[in-house]
Amino acid sequence: MKTLSILTLPSLFPTAKHSQISHFHSLAQSLPFCRPKSILSPLSFRLSFKSLRSPFSADPELSDAYEKEVEDDDDDEEDDDYEAANEYDQYDDVSGEVSDYVQQSEDEAEISVDSSNRHKESTWKRVEKLCNLVREFGEEMIDVDTFANIFDFRIDKFQRMAIEAFLRGSSVVVSAPTSSGKTLIAEAAAVATVARGRRLFYTTPLKALSNQKFRQFRETFGDNMVGLLTGDSAVNKDAQVLVLTTEILRNMLYNSVGMASSGSGLFHVDVIVLDEVHYLSDISRGTVWEEIAIYCPKEVQLICLSATVANPDELAGWIGQVHGKTELVTSSWRPVPLTWHFSTKTFLLPLLNEKGTHMNRKLSLNYLQLSASGVKSYRDDESRRRNSRRRGRNGSLDSSMSEQPLSKNDKNTIRRSQVPQVVDTLRHLKAKDMLPAIWFIFNRRGCDAAVQYVEDCSLLDECDMSEVVLALKRFRLQYPDAVRETAVKGLIRGVAAHHAGCLPLWKSFVEELFQRGLVKVIFATETLAAGINMPARTAVISSLSKRTSSGRIQLSPNELLQMAGRAGRRGIDERGHVVMVQTPYEGAEECCKLLFSGVEPLVSQFTASYGMVLNLLGGVKVTRRSNESDETNALQARRTLEEARKLVEQSFGNYLGSNVMLAAKEELAKIQKEIKALTYEISDDAIDRKSRKLLSEVAYKEIADLQEELRAEKHLRTQLRRRMELKRFSALKSRLNEFENGHLPFICLQYKDSEGVENLVPAVYLGKVESLDGSKLKKMVSSHDSFTLNSVGTELNAGESDTHKDVEPTYYVALGSDNSWYLFTEKWIKIVYRTGFPDVALTQGDALPREIMRTLLDKEEMQWKKLADSELGGLWYIEGSLETWSWSLNVPVLSSLSESDEVLHMSEEYIESVEHYKEQRNKVARLKKKIARTEGLREYKKILDMVKFTEEKIKRLKARSNHLINRMEQIEPSGWKEFLQISNVIHETRALDINTHVIFPLGETAAAIRGENELWLAMVLRNKMLLELKPAQLAAVFASLVSDGIKVRAWKNNNYIYEPSSTVLNVISLLDEQRNSFLQLQDKHGVGIPCCLDSQFSGMVEAWASGLSWRELMMDCAMDEGDLARLLRRTIDLLAQIPKLPDIDSLLQKNATNASDVMDRPPISELTG
Repeated sequence: MKTLSILTLPSLFPTAKHSQISHFHSLAQSLPFCRPKSILSPLSFRLSFKSLRSPFSADPELSDAYEKEVEDDDDDEEDDDYEAANEYDQYDDVSGEVSDYVQQSEDEAEISVDSSNRHKESTWKRVEKLCNLVREFGEEMIDVDTFANIFDFRIDKFQRMAIEAFLRGSSVVVSAPTSSGKTLIAEAAAVATVARGRRLFYTTPLKALSNQKFRQFRETFGDNMVGLLTGDSAVNKDAQVLVLTTEILRNMLYNSVGMASSGSGLFHVDVIVLDEVHYLSDISRGTVWEEIAIYCPKEVQLICLSATVANPDELAGWIGQVHGKTELVTSSWRPVPLTWHFSTKTFLLPLLNEKGTHMNRKLSLNYLQLSASGVKSYRDDESRRRNSRRRGRNGSLDSSMSEQPLSKNDKNTIRRSQVPQVVDTLRHLKAKDMLPAIWFIFNRRGCDAAVQYVEDCSLLDECDMSEVVLALKRFRLQYPDAVRETAVKGLIRGVAAHHAGCLPLWKSFVEELFQRGLVKVIFATETLAAGINMPARTAVISSLSKRTSSGRIQLSPNELLQMAGRAGRRGIDERGHVVMVQTPYEGAEECCKLLFSGVEPLVSQFTASYGMVLNLLGGVKVTRRSNESDETNALQARRTLEEARKLVEQSFGNYLGSNVMLAAKEELAKIQKEIKALTYEISDDAIDRKSRKLLSEVAYKEIADLQEELRAEKHLRTQLRRRMELKRFSALKSRLNEFENGHLPFICLQYKDSEGVENLVPAVYLGKVESLDGSKLKKMVSSHDSFTLNSVGTELNAGESDTHKDVEPTYYVALGSDNSWYLFTEKWIKIVYRTGFPDVALTQGDALPREIMRTLLDKEEMQWKKLADSELGGLWYIEGSLETWSWSLNVPVLSSLSESDEVLHMSEEYIESVEHYKEQRNKVARLKKKIARTEGLREYKKILDMVKFTEEKIKRLKARSNHLINRMEQIEPSGWKEFLQISNVIHETRALDINTHVIFPLGETAAAIRGENELWLAMVLRNKMLLELKPAQLAAVFASLVSDGIKVRAWKNNNYIYEPSSTVLNVISLLDEQRNSFLQLQDKHGVGIPCCLDSQFSGMVEAWASGLSWRELMMDCAMDEGDLARLLRRTIDLLAQIPKLPDIDSLLQKNATNASDVMDRPPISELTG
């Protein structure tokens, strides 16, 4: 593998109202096969907010209310948005590493647009001229300088290096930031390939991206030279430049494994471009990219385009090993540099300092606290700087005030006070000429609410507004049902929402207006950042965390940089801008920490599937035995288990597991060996030998005796501290047991955070976790290893009576004054008070406060975060809800609680143990002072300094060791075991005979179909029950197979969906029995591939396939338009495959075609080309 790299410092551092429900009854009469079903009872719905407020309200109560409302209503929707995404990853690097790579010169970085007559000529005309020159003079006419004459701008250095590597006949891996121009390399390869009279395949992960590239290549090469092949589109598929999705290419390659390209579906193909190749880290689809690299014929050149990743050398090394000669070109240079900003309630400030190496000090919490109080920091005033010490002594302004550590409560208070509203940040963006902007909000309802909140703030002039109105009229005439009426007002003012709940046609319309400059702000979920080319001047990132199926999680560095990569338009903006926003729980410190953490490495997600096993092992078809030539071809194509194993074991994961893992293990062994040697150097024996050597005999004996005495006294101090803790535990346990019934006492929790700041948290005590029978918290604590507790005890001196036994810590739960739930053991309780909330109902018939709080706790998602840890148990917390907020407000501050109410004051045994511990601590301190006065202390201190230096070195080595261990844990070799397990299921279902490689009709169908569980889909398609169904009923059954991830999103009065007909329900019920049997078979062989079957939305698909209009279908519907469109497109995609599958009944094929034709109509039809 040859590596060519270019690296510089990253620049980012220097409607109409719906009719009434009665309309449904008329629809039900006209469509007797389906009727509307209410999702929510009328009484179960209430209006969640009374007025339009910002998602980032400065009012803590409103901000929390909004956040809770959005989170509850849009649970798991980010996962849905990813499935619905028409885009994918592009992100850049902020690591700031500098090495001896080639530097990018400024003149090469500039875009040089020539206005001469030559550049007025269309690009495809210049390509045509080159083709004529090659035909006349030969391939020698093709070089880098030739491409420079084709494009309208100067080629950057990393592009030139990649093109040169391609022209040398190598495969190429290119890793560069978003918008740096990676696609130009593919275009140059396409020009060269077309000029030679050969073919190039350009693959993308998504249909929308394929359509976009298809249009771009048509502009370059003309309509006749470019084709498109996706799941539901086939345009000019024999063209010299063919754009296609990765799954289709992978299916083509199944037949080419081990054969020349001319003997496969790749006739005359010289080059394959894998765009977004970093997609191989995607957990659901990454396998496809690895399969393409493994199966691709060796003589075909691969061009792999990747965003910036941490390990491009490993990717290039793997492709070089499995495919052939591969060169790596990397660059961290951005054509449009990024500037990072941070938005608070009153300011928009630079996030970083002038050097781009640390956070802007004006964004520190201490500084914000001073600013909010109206006090000017002494650092901002020269006279204050000169007189800081004197003023500190006089007490007027302590010079250390801005550096004092803050408690968790203080931090939350400051952050909440600085949270801006949407209009605050938008005002700054407009004033600083930073529009247009893409504003990322991580839930659909948040995007829609933000649009409504700012729709009265017009961002367009009258001319632009009239253009939007005209464009909207045209769109309404062409797609009347696709207009999102609730978004029209905002659109005319220059703002819009973009998320998976919108129809694809509407999203395309919004994208077009944005690219024309007629939309100034798009509020979007993060899926907009992933793939299609729609850059803006500014990217606003509303939060560092998002909600997923497993709860709220922090963004990864790659996700952050992927969104930031949308900022900066090449040839338009001199700089791009990224704005981070203050939230109640995240500030500038957290932003910088994530920003400087660096990009993540590519990891393998290679997994076997039914389609993979059938296509690799399938040989003779049982339906073709009479045809001798077909049988001969099948015998030639089939692969033995050993041959299949060699292919599977060429995965990226196995490469990392063998090559990278070996290197990591060697380095880890060296580090551990060095740690062992250094640890021995600072052992007691080693220090003793060095002391004997450096000190006189008298000095050594004096220090040695004192050190021995000090060790003994420290050991006794530890025992007494442990005993004090146990006495305290015993006292606390007995007192807390008294509070399991009756009133809920106030307590004070105490802990030190990661910065060593002591935090005191007043809280109201709820009870023992083990007493919360049936609660989610009790189940979690008892089942998760993270919460395991061990018994603790202490040794007693000889002759002392054992007055106490080992004590086992217990978990308790309380609600803090900061509206956080705390999970803790006795270790973290500082004070228990007699006073508290009386456990009395407010009015007769109401629940008791203890019952109410237990119910509220059980509503929370059990995503606990650890604040502190000890051998006596950890301290954990989760944020409370709006419902717990009023309870937390009634927890008094500590200063208002009387010391006479402290329960622990009544425990004499505890007080006595505290006194013993203090006496021993003072004794240790006096002994240390005595050692400090010894004769040989100076020489002995040199030994101690050496020990300290060695300990620091060991600490650094252990950090490196942990990094290597974490990297090795990410490298999970793809196992042959999973392949065999799937093979056993296939063999038992008689889809394929593993021994003879004879493939049966079930296996033929499963091998040709595209889906998550190909064998399950084939079993359904071959079921004779389907032949009795009408086209609309068939579509409804198919919808139950592809509805994974689609959710009901009832809102206000929108709480209806159509039920499927009884015929459809009966078929799905029978299929469910077969599904259960198949799942048992999978479990028997250790296979866990999901088998989707859900009738919840089948009625909606049946109604649409029966001809119901979109307006009627969506009336008071409990589904988002985008979700329903997505389900319909999935169903159409499955229906469209049926006529192409082998050994499928002709009646089923006919009905599938009829259903697909009826369903594929606006507004859910997709534009192609």
